[in-house]
Amino acid sequence: MTQKKLGLKRWSKYFLLTMALLIAIVPVYWMLSISLKTEVDQFAVPPRWIAFAPTFAHYYDAFFARSFGRYLVTSLTVATLSTICAVTLGTLAAYGLARFKLRAGLDRRLSMWILSTRMFPPIVTAVPLFLMMRDLRLLNTITALVIVYTALNLPFVVWMMRGFFRELPKELEEAAMVDGDSRLGALRRVILPLVTPGLAATAVFCLIVSWNEFLLALVLSQTDASMTLPVGIAGRVTQYEIKWGVMSAAGVVAMIPILVFAIAVQKYLVRGLSLGAVKG
Repeated sequence: MTQKKLGLKRWSKYFLLTMALLIAIVPVYWMLSISLKTEVDQFAVPPRWIAFAPTFAHYYDAFFARSFGRYLVTSLTVATLSTICAVTLGTLAAYGLARFKLRAGLDRRLSMWILSTRMFPPIVTAVPLFLMMRDLRLLNTITALVIVYTALNLPFVVWMMRGFFRELPKELEEAAMVDGDSRLGALRRVILPLVTPGLAATAVFCLIVSWNEFLLALVLSQTDASMTLPVGIAGRVTQYEIKWGVMSAAGVVAMIPILVFAIAVQKYLVRGLSLGAVKG
């Protein structure tokens, strides 16, 4: 009976894992297949999952006949710059909050206040941000999106990196400073190499948020020069038709940069998610 129970439990786990894998993969495969189908095959009943003649016309229409190539470059620029700015500024702020104690527990209160700003719904800040960028003459510019996305990601970076820094003993940088190094030098040469997995994990999440953000990009960018890929994809839904093939082709290409970056930092990502989980 014990062997049967163990076997049943094992197969139950395999079944649940298989179902979870299908739930995750099937929508991606369906989008990929739609991007390769003609309009006749897209609306075929029953659906043609495999038996269809592939075509790359939608990719040509999206990235050569339309402006999706420009949207892709804009999204890459905005996501990369905002991630670099957020991780740099947030890491410095997190180190200060983790290492320096303020009076009346102000360091803990500041940490909670910084995190609380991330709890606001984005729609609450859309109108104020629009007015601010209009007064600064930054509407329809990449600069506006970089500033907004940096501010959007900063609370998350500070909260994550503060936890990583607190797991490291203070004696590490104190030993470096005794040997003649400065506080900033000790941070750069001693502490940051130790929290590289945490930096990688934080950067991945910031990049995903910046890459997928739609609402603020829709409010702040109305021209092709500053429009990001999510806004450009949504623009293919009109009152006359929905370009399913073009939208799916753009969606498939939009997945590639995030997948490449996640695979490149996979080793650090797994270590970063578990950093500090076990203390011994």
